[in-house]
Order: sequence, then C-alpha cells, then structure tokens
Amino acid sequence: MPPQSATPAPATEEPSGAAPAAVPAEAVTPLIRGVAVLHRLTEAGGALSPSALERATGLARSTIDRITATLARMGYVRLDGRDVVLAPRLMELGNAYLAALRLPVLLAGRADALADALDESVSLAVADRDGIRFIHQATRRRAMSLSFRIGDLLPAERTAPGALFATEWTEAEWRRRRERRAADPQDRGFPAVPPRPPLAPDDFEERTARAAREDCATDDQLIEPGLIALSVPVRGPGAEPAPRARAGAVRGPEAGQEPKAGQEPEAGQEPEARQVPGAGGIVCVASVVSHTSRHTAEHLRTTLLPRLRETVAAMERDLAAAPPPAPSEPPAGLATWTAASKQELGREFVESLARGLTVLTAFDADRPALTLAEVAKATGLPRATARRALITYEHLGLVAAGPDRRFTLTPRVLSLGFPPLSRTSLPRIAQPHLEDLAARVHESASLAVLTPSGDEIQYTARAAAGRIMSVDLTVGTRLPAHATALGRALTGALTEDGYALVDEELEEGLRAVAVPVRDRSGRPVAAANVALHAARRTREECVTELLPALRRTAAAIEADYHVAARFTRVALV
Repeated sequence: MPPQSATPAPATEEPSGAAPAAVPAEAVTPLIRGVAVLHRLTEAGGALSPSALERATGLARSTIDRITATLARMGYVRLDGRDVVLAPRLMELGNAYLAALRLPVLLAGRADALADALDESVSLAVADRDGIRFIHQATRRRAMSLSFRIGDLLPAERTAPGALFATEWTEAEWRRRRERRAADPQDRGFPAVPPRPPLAPDDFEERTARAAREDCATDDQLIEPGLIALSVPVRGPGAEPAPRARAGAVRGPEAGQEPKAGQEPEAGQEPEARQVPGAGGIVCVASVVSHTSRHTAEHLRTTLLPRLRETVAAMERDLAAAPPPAPSEPPAGLATWTAASKQELGREFVESLARGLTVLTAFDADRPALTLAEVAKATGLPRATARRALITYEHLGLVAAGPDRRFTLTPRVLSLGFPPLSRTSLPRIAQPHLEDLAARVHESASLAVLTPSGDEIQYTARAAAGRIMSVDLTVGTRLPAHATALGRALTGALTEDGYALVDEELEEGLRAVAVPVRDRSGRPVAAANVALHAARRTREECVTELLPALRRTAAAIEADYHVAARFTRVALV
C-alpha cells in the first residue's frame, strides 16, 4: 500500500500552473479529498478505476476506497466492475447552485424561443473568476453539434462572453488572468477546450475594450476552427447603463495599458462571479452559436444582433419584474442520516465527507443565501461542524461569504460532476437499476417508450436474466403497444393498483408485468417491466413477488431522472 500523502490533493479546480491557496487550519481534510475525487472523475468524463484515482489525486488506495464507498452510499457514484462511475443523483449539488441562481428558471424560456426563431444554438453563461461556465443550452439537432456541456469551464479569453465579463474586472482579476495564462499558455488546465495553438496572439485586452464600446462581443474561431459566437450581456436590475452609452468606458485595462491602481479588493474579499439577479452589473451573457459553414462572424453580427439584443432586453425586463425569493422554512436534518450510515458501515463510511457534501444541498431557489445558523438548522449539524464545512468550501471556491456573512454557492459547484452528467439519457439512467432488478428476481427487465405514432413501444434499455431460457428482445425492438404490458403502462391502461399485466397475449408462454416511469410533472414518459416464461410464475406470483421489486426499481429510476432533468434536457431514447 502506498504511503498516505501528507498534503491533501488540490481540489480547487484551478487551471494548470496556479498555486493552490494555503489550507485553513479549520478546513475538513476528508471533504477536501472527497471534492478532489469528484473533480478527477469529472475531468475524466465520469469514470475512473480506483487505481487511476489513486494516481490522479495522490491519495492512498485505502483513502480512495473509503471515499468512493461513502459517495456510493450517498448515491453520488456507483461501483461498476473495476470503475467508479458518477451517478445522476450527484447533479443535486449543481441543481442547488442553479436553483439558487434563479437565472435558468427566469431566462431559459427566452433563450429557447430565440433558438427556435433563429434555428441556431443559444446559450447562457456566467462568470467564474477568469473563466466562464454555461448554465443553459438550447441546441439545434444537427450532425455537427456546437454546444458545450452545462458547467464546463472555459478560459475567458477564448470566448465571446469572457470579453464582456472582463469589462467589469478589477486589477486583481486581470492580474490573475495574466498569471494563469503565463503558467498555462496552451490552456491544458481547461479540459473542455482544445489546447491553444502555439504562438497564438493574445488580443484579449483589445477585444475587451471593443466589447465595452459596442456592448457585444464575438468569438471568431477562438476555441476551434469553424466555431463562431455572438454575445450580449444581460444586466440585473439596478445596473449602470450599458457601456456603449458611456462612451466606451471599460473597467478592465484598455488595449496595451495596465489596469488602474486602487481597484484591489479588500483583504479576504476575493472577487467572485456575479451570482444573483438584482445585484447589478452583468449577471449572465446570452450567446448565439453557429459555425462558419452557416455564417461568418461578421455576418452573424450584422444579421442576428438586433434579434439577440431584443431578447436580452426582454430578459432584463423579466429580471426586473421577478419577485424576490419567497422566504420559506428551511428543511431540517438533511444530514442526520449520516450517523446511521456510519454505524452500519463503520470505518468505510467517511461521515465528515457526507455531512460536508450535504451542506451544499441546503441551498435552493427559496434559500439562495444562508447564514451559518440557517445552514446548521437545515442540515441538523452542530454549528461548529457546519462552520468548518463552510470554511472548507470558501477555500475550495465553492461558496462565497457576503458582507452580511450570508453564504452563497458559486458557479464552481457545477464542477462536481455536472458537465458529464448533463448529457445523460433516460436509458443510461435506467440501465444499472434494471441490471440490479434482473439480478434480484432472476428475470429479464426492460425500459420502453411509446413511438411518435403511439401505436408501438420501442425498447430503450434491457437487462437479461442469466437463464437458459429467457425473454430475448434487443434495444430498438418495436412491438404493438396494445398487446404489451409496457404499452398499457404507457397508455394508461392500468389496474386500480397502477400496473399492467399481460398474460400470453403477445406470444404464447410470455407473461409480463409493467409500471410507468413518470417525469417531474407526473406524466408517464417510459415504462419498466419484468418479462418471463409463464411456467415460472403464476399471474398471482407476478403480482406478489415481482411487482414490489419492479415498483422500487421504477421509483429509483424516477428519482434519478427527476434530479437529472431539473435543469437539463434528458433524452428519452
């Protein structure tokens, strides 16, 4: 066994070459290590073996095993053979940030409508220090996709939104960007973008000055050849007039000039992303994204800018008219379950990690900013424990403390698994649950959806039973809906107890029981079943022995689906 690293692996997601800040004495070391594991899994696309995690984090294998066992207990990862795989429930952390931010809920409809009107992809992005992160994507279904994943971190200088955010940067932010670029000239610390070409010119200050003058910015193949974008800032209520109305004023350096002195933040008040509508200034940036086979960057500006500005103006009116978050009684005892898990699993369960991660879920749309006392109440943790978790998160850049000592989540929370998980599908969500069900009942289990005509079902996920004779249907198979339990579950032809059972109607000897899988509104979007040879169980035994396990599986699929679909589009096939 390798020796335990004396220093926890850095987990601040700083770009390559950035020196990590000193760890506060009161920080929770297991929480730092757990966040590091989640970062490495995210950077790897969602899956790594324990030995690969050991190499990537510098942690001992025994520590990796305890962390992953704890994350698996929380439903944040699953152990799939030799790999540790991110699970959809982990998205509840990013959902907490997006809900508290409120921007996706308030502005996504406008972005989607603009994408439909222009037949181009439209995105919303927020600032994350000297980078940007996408918080919403309205994409076009084309062979050449142009969208990034929600939560991906991109360097500001290689994006159109980055130039707009930079118009509000302080001297410290400009200095941080220069230091980061000097240490990582090819952007190796940004896995979401291709490496920067050698000797690429750095005209970011010029583009920032132009963005300030024109109140818009373009990305002319800054990230990769063929990719272009046009961006306009969305300002919160109480913001200063747009820069174009201030004769090109810019709060960052003009091209070729050093920033003005006197713009340093106060000690301990590191500048963070603008997070909440109503704070003034640029709260997010709306972008139209295309490629050079459809537009040039200048043509994108001349043809689509008026419509983009019109949409942004409507977004700003929506922000101004939005009521403040309705105060509500926070939940209580979110973390009380951890004690029972510790008692059951013993040393393999890292309770301080589980408690610390639960702190992030205390935030939501009606709780965008919380005091220490409110965090302690919501989680059921002692104030001292909650305080140490918040100190740790401040160090990691995942929370920020305001002058009133109310804490808010930062965009960096999206780095905890959200990008790879934001591209999941319902069959991918269901597959491990179906495999568990098939292993428990020793019969085949499936997921299916209705075809557009409504006359047929299409199998989208399958888990076969390990039997000599079993139901053998492949993913993609279509069958008549009226003759299958899956079809009846989807069309509402259910018993009073909410299930469908078909006995040798589709084929002699084939018996199946199915239940619907519903979306967040309660609408059936898929169905799950167990199918078997009629000789193995009677109709009554299907109901008494198989149906309870099938219902638990459908509930587990629904729970993961509801988390994943809260702020992202989850494909049904």
